[in-house]
Amino acid sequence: MSKTIIHRVQVHFGDCDPAGIVFFPNFSRWMDQSSLSFFMACGVPPWRELHKIRGIVGAPLLEIHTRFFKPATYGQEIEVHTSIEEWRRKVFIHRHRVLRGSDLLCEGTEIRTFVIRDPADPDRLRSIPVPEDIKALCL
Repeated sequence: MSKTIIHRVQVHFGDCDPAGIVFFPNFSRWMDQSSLSFFMACGVPPWRELHKIRGIVGAPLLEIHTRFFKPATYGQEIEVHTSIEEWRRKVFIHRHRVLRGSDLLCEGTEIRTFVIRDPADPDRLRSIPVPEDIKALCL
């Protein structure tokens, strides 16, 4: 398992559908924000800096799965609790639990990989093995 970070989100009126319920893609947006926040909280530089110093462009999303349990609405503060559930050779699985107080609103997993620009074709991205130093920062 890894460290867990908490990314706080203030839900705004514009995050909701006409019924006043958070429009479901916003949970994915907040989980994505929490993914970057996770690495930065662990001491990994922001992607643009990591690209300059290591050639790592970022950790794009390969797969996502989300389960919804309770709604949220504007004016509420929610927390995205993010950790890494599993490290594999070239991918890792981020786990996100979205809470309002002690209420679990949704949970999701993301499969991501670290990528660099392909030296043979800089317009393409290429997956690389999980960098051990980055993994160590996150444990």
